[in-house]
Amino acid sequence: MKIALINENSQAAKNEEICAALKKVVEPMGHEVYNYGMYTPDDAAQLTYVQEGILAAVLLNSKAADYVITGCGTGEGAMLALNSFPGVICGHVEDALDAYTFAQINNGNAVAIPFAKGYGWGGDLNLEYIFEKLFVEEGGQGFPKERAVPERRNKGILDDVRAAAFRKLPEILKELDRDLVKGAFSGEKFREYFNANCMDDEIKAAVNEILK
Repeated sequence: MKIALINENSQAAKNEEICAALKKVVEPMGHEVYNYGMYTPDDAAQLTYVQEGILAAVLLNSKAADYVITGCGTGEGAMLALNSFPGVICGHVEDALDAYTFAQINNGNAVAIPFAKGYGWGGDLNLEYIFEKLFVEEGGQGFPKERAVPERRNKGILDDVRAAAFRKLPEILKELDRDLVKGAFSGEKFREYFNANCMDDEIKAAVNEILK
């Protein structure tokens, strides 16, 4: 699995610590981590939580990433931004129980973590526990297990509703403010990682047009 990490500007100082915790947990499982930044608060490319949503949507819909780890101070803004786009189901995750139940019941492809709220001594351990429970089992198996069948049915209904509610991502990108979207793709390693992993030619063409 290709897992993308995205940090917005208010929590950029924690990027290295978050990335280290993520890699420690998921790399032994065989997953790859792609750190899209922000890497420091002083990065030239300053991402807002709205731009996190744009970037995450492009990565997930193009299959440049299979999963996105992101967040902001409270995690709420990032969650709302990501869920504004097709092909993204983002949960708000504060602890390991949130992580496990979101993975097993909702089977999404992104999480938004509150990187400022209650983040102090042991914050790195809490992140490790979250990442362990997100990826410890294949998602969508149900919790409790006897609820697996209705939960899968409800997830399928949700997927159908979302498919009817959203337009194609390239159409959405064209109608958003160009500078806002371009800024979401201005990270130091975006072009390298995206071009190497993108599997959707239409989305790739839309992104390259915006970056011209």
